[in-house]
Amino acid sequence: MTKLVLVRHGQSVWNLENRFTGWVDVDLSERGINEAREAGNTLKDHDFHFDVTMTSYLKRSIRTLWLILDALDQMHLPIQTDWRLNERHYGALQGLDKRETVAQHGEQQVLEWRRGFSVRPPAMALDDPERPANHPHYRGLANIPDTESLADTLTRVTRWWHDALVPLLKQKKRVLVVAHGNSLRALVKHIDNMSEEDILHFNIPTGIPLIYELDDQLSPRGREYLADSEKLSSAIDEIKNQVTQDKHQN
Repeated sequence: MTKLVLVRHGQSVWNLENRFTGWVDVDLSERGINEAREAGNTLKDHDFHFDVTMTSYLKRSIRTLWLILDALDQMHLPIQTDWRLNERHYGALQGLDKRETVAQHGEQQVLEWRRGFSVRPPAMALDDPERPANHPHYRGLANIPDTESLADTLTRVTRWWHDALVPLLKQKKRVLVVAHGNSLRALVKHIDNMSEEDILHFNIPTGIPLIYELDDQLSPRGREYLADSEKLSSAIDEIKNQVTQDKHQN
């Protein structure tokens, strides 16, 4: 049996400001820093040790990983970064206040952009200087998006799973993955073979480790959060209630 640990990054400053974030490279808020440290302490209390760590290109995820490794006293571990673990790209919505976007386009439209499995938000303009293709991090890489649906995110995360993660798990490496709400939801959908309908209602809270047990064929034998039921329920409820009072997601 192999254990795989997933952690969603702590709250970011744009989560706090209620903005669509996506691939914009914002940092953690003070709350997010504390969430990351608490995740590390929780893993330490449960005596977790790792061989390899993996994260996205975005600093809120990277810094969360650093803080977790610091709490674990395992900062020597190798870190593999991959853009395919980035948050879902929210296109032209990135940077917009979510409540203002609801007021302009209507709650139903914003809900479809956020939760529709195959619905893409409006793409970034080709001349937008903030397009990822213009950023040094992504220059020269293929298939860099200007907007994405969750289905698009699932495609790249699934490729990452086969290319980067499966070889490590087959070697029985102990792996910690720190990423984002939607890239981790895509990974959960793939591991659990979850339906499109079920994944739309599945939420991953920030800073609470999610532990998978996988058999030798990497099929799931169980998953659990390292949190008591009250804390977990409160964190998930906060995510569910974010269309009109969102200060925590993406």
